[in-house]
Amino acid sequence: MSDSSLRLVWVYPDLLSTYGDRGNALVVERRARQRGLNVQRIDVRSDQPIPTSGDIYLLGGGEDRPQRLAAERLRQDSGLPRAVDNGAIVFAVCAGYQILGHEYINDLGQRDAGLGLLDVWSTRGEGARSVGDVLAEPDQRLGLPTLTGFENHQGVTHLGQGVSPLAQVTAGGGNGDGSGTEGAWRDTVFGTYLHGPVMARNPAVADLLIKLALDVNALPPADTTWYDALRAERIAATRQSA
Repeated sequence: MSDSSLRLVWVYPDLLSTYGDRGNALVVERRARQRGLNVQRIDVRSDQPIPTSGDIYLLGGGEDRPQRLAAERLRQDSGLPRAVDNGAIVFAVCAGYQILGHEYINDLGQRDAGLGLLDVWSTRGEGARSVGDVLAEPDQRLGLPTLTGFENHQGVTHLGQGVSPLAQVTAGGGNGDGSGTEGAWRDTVFGTYLHGPVMARNPAVADLLIKLALDVNALPPADTTWYDALRAERIAATRQSA
């Protein structure tokens, strides 16, 4: 696959990069290079325009005020929706996930518009925060194994008819809407509350994004020894405490 290249865009690391979510960019880049792909990684700060010719766009989590600033700048920029129109892959975590939806509650307690790239909307939960390890069984169409991750959010995300749940939780809160679901996806756009970082715990997710970007059904094998050890440890620990 050495003749293939991948353009990876890490969106607003200065605003959306809590709980080690930068690790998602590192893992996707590493998994691509293991397959002999030429990778160009672009870290786009919030004062820079979003390029529209990327293959994979990653957004992380963020505190309430940075989330509001990120949403405002992404709406003004419009580069991410245009990239999706061009067929790009988007994977967003926590605050980034909420921004992909129609609206969420910002740090001022106001309803704030998202990008509308996913048919979801988020409110603020009335009870305790969803904090702790999560296990979830992904949508079978994605061909992924059990997902493991860490959540820490007060948000409750409701799914509309235009999306499918990313997974069904077996431990943890997930979307928090009472449906037992975690995350959402449509075509090439994915959102989740899972930190960890989620790609380090679930390298198959990184591989899925790479396959979608290359429009292939399979990738050459790559070493997963380290990932497998981490996955086994976190899955066992979560099941034991559930």
